[in-house]
Amino acid sequence: MDPKDATDTATDAAAAAGHAASRTVKEVGSFIREQRKHAQLSLRNLARLADVSDPYLSQIERGLRKPSADVLQRVAGALAIRAETLYYKAGMLSEPSDDLAERIRAEPALTESQKRALVEIYESFRAGSGRSTEQKQE
Repeated sequence: MDPKDATDTATDAAAAAGHAASRTVKEVGSFIREQRKHAQLSLRNLARLADVSDPYLSQIERGLRKPSADVLQRVAGALAIRAETLYYKAGMLSEPSDDLAERIRAEPALTESQKRALVEIYESFRAGSGRSTEQKQE
């Protein structure tokens, strides 16, 4: 491979990664703005509740700044939504599973016996409806 081709390939890959990161920052900002409007909060009130400056929150909403996990957690608390939702939107977490049994097993707040009991109840309900946990939702 020609060294110039390798440089061009690396540059293209870096540009694509930068574009994806920029898109994610804009998406999380737009999502925060939507949630703020849904909660009927002004930008100033949300900033105060989340303990961030008005200009910084404005830059986040416009996709100009990538917020840290700490800022996302404070914004989520102020909006009364799960921080994990914002972490996912910001690309900090992978997409949550659609499998409820899998999500129950992964829940850290439950004991192993609670997890087993909940999964057993869930699977019995699914079996009663004619669907198993292996069947995918359409």
